[in-house]
Amino acid sequence: MADVTVIGAGVAGLWAAFALSGAGLSVRLLDRHGAPGPHGCSWWAGGMLAPFCEGAVAEPAVVRHGRDAAAAWASVTEVTHRGSLVVALERDRGELDRFARRTEGHRTVTTELAELEPDLPGLRRALFFDGEAHLDPRRALTDLVAALAARGVAVETAEATPADLPGPVIDARGLAADLPGLRGVRGEMAVLCAPDIRLTRPLRLLHPRHPLYIVPREGGLYMLGATQIESADRRGITARSLMELLGAAYALDPRLAEAELVETGADLRPAFADNVPRLLVRGRVLHLNGLFRHGYLMAPALARQAADWITEGIRGDLLHAD
Repeated sequence: MADVTVIGAGVAGLWAAFALSGAGLSVRLLDRHGAPGPHGCSWWAGGMLAPFCEGAVAEPAVVRHGRDAAAAWASVTEVTHRGSLVVALERDRGELDRFARRTEGHRTVTTELAELEPDLPGLRRALFFDGEAHLDPRRALTDLVAALAARGVAVETAEATPADLPGPVIDARGLAADLPGLRGVRGEMAVLCAPDIRLTRPLRLLHPRHPLYIVPREGGLYMLGATQIESADRRGITARSLMELLGAAYALDPRLAEAELVETGADLRPAFADNVPRLLVRGRVLHLNGLFRHGYLMAPALARQAADWITEGIRGDLLHAD
């Protein structure tokens, strides 16, 4: 019998299993769908490791713990350290000033912008967050599964609840955990293929109604995201959202109008009222949940605190006990 069972093989459950196995515990990892795939919100993420940018709207704990995410991910997958650019169209330049006041870890670039992204037309000013990074989420999930397999931990296809299992359990099932106060926040994305455009780092376009981020991936692919809608609707992307994403992308770079639309996706992010991920202790069950839009940014920190609690009883700042 394993020392600990983890339910859920999204980014949270995989990192929990990785941290626990690294602490010398035997781990059983269960997911009703098996290995990660399009059935979970981790699959549709942008992969930005951008704690300073998130500080514009996120609580300080997200910024503080998110600073360590890139180093943690680099131990299991490829991480690109080229920073982030935050831009605004000239008509929305006030949005850039407001974003600058709410965040840290950036510098304003003007003439340097052409050196950072030579293929980005028509922008006069941007905020450069040079301490940020990004990764390919699907590759990262695959690499994390492989790292676990090297430790003898495989993802088992099985549907289970904590009540079905003996011993300590980490429940990382997201909305399926049905925790009080947990809600779904809908996010939608699109992937474009534009091999003639070369961007090398994530861009955030500020807009009073339709903000956008564009994350480069290999093969001339660009991930566009993401809407944030207070809804539990799991349907595919809506026509309205797709038009808003593509319209914002076109306003940033009209050449994207000729890009091939490769993929769209939508899913629900689990979130608590304050949008801060946390660990909830309920008897022998430790719930790891509420990652909201910070899954890749916060999963390593949550996993580390989960391992500290289970192995040594250390209570981190993200842990809450009933």
